[in-house]
Amino acid sequence: MPSISNNIIAIEIAVKGAELQRIYNKQNGLQYLWNADPAYWGKHSPVLFPIVGELKNKTYLYKGKTYGLSRHGFAREMDFEVTGQDESSITLALKSTEHTLEVYPFPFKLSITYRLSENILAIQFLVTNTGTEKMFFSLGAHPAFRIPLVDGTAFEDYQLVFSDKESVGRWPITSEGLLETTPVPLLQNQDVLPLRKELFASDAIVLKGLKSKSVSITSAKTEHGLKVNFDNFPYLGIWETKGGDFVCIEPWCGIADSVEATGDIAEKEGINRLDPGEKFEAGYTVELF
Repeated sequence: MPSISNNIIAIEIAVKGAELQRIYNKQNGLQYLWNADPAYWGKHSPVLFPIVGELKNKTYLYKGKTYGLSRHGFAREMDFEVTGQDESSITLALKSTEHTLEVYPFPFKLSITYRLSENILAIQFLVTNTGTEKMFFSLGAHPAFRIPLVDGTAFEDYQLVFSDKESVGRWPITSEGLLETTPVPLLQNQDVLPLRKELFASDAIVLKGLKSKSVSITSAKTEHGLKVNFDNFPYLGIWETKGGDFVCIEPWCGIADSVEATGDIAEKEGINRLDPGEKFEAGYTVELF
């Protein structure tokens, strides 16, 4: 399994999905990533591409033809190729195939670079349109961080701290995984969201239009935690599943369909567009403490 490390952090990445498997802090002995217990949720940090979330009726339209994609797309289930590695970074890439073109008719290359710098892990995405027509896509991260992080603490001892005070609502999710049309209150001029399991009783917290460019996981009972820094991600998901000792902080360039979605991929909320030969970059960092 590909891996890199420095004097503070050691990480491992699976070829399948280019998915992070481990974020270990050598100095404090803490494992920051969820263990992917299949009894609850058997993933660590899937990459979401070429869609984020659910499609209405699990289908979309392009040039009058109907295509089907499952939730979060296919990249997380495909084998990537290691295309570069040195002491501090590793790059994995996925290219379109005959199979992907059957469900997603856009030639592409998706590269993901993991880079270490002291106590910071940087993850950089690069999408290239290798076809001859405009490409439509979404992209997202889904890292699951272990909570409680430190022995002797509980899930409810932790909180999310936003870099700015926020006045935003969460967008409810239907049983089909679609977004409702009206948000419900969540934060009112606040920058702290105490973690409790009830927050996730009806699925993920979906946020739009945040001012914040980072979210930290902290606790009054320990000096240890982490900060996820993100920019150029217009949406954020926060998720936990019943019985799972983790919380996902998910920067997204794209979002699930709403109940009113037309199904036309060119009209999809948050969809990104690339002309032939163009590239799209986005990235986030995880700072350990």
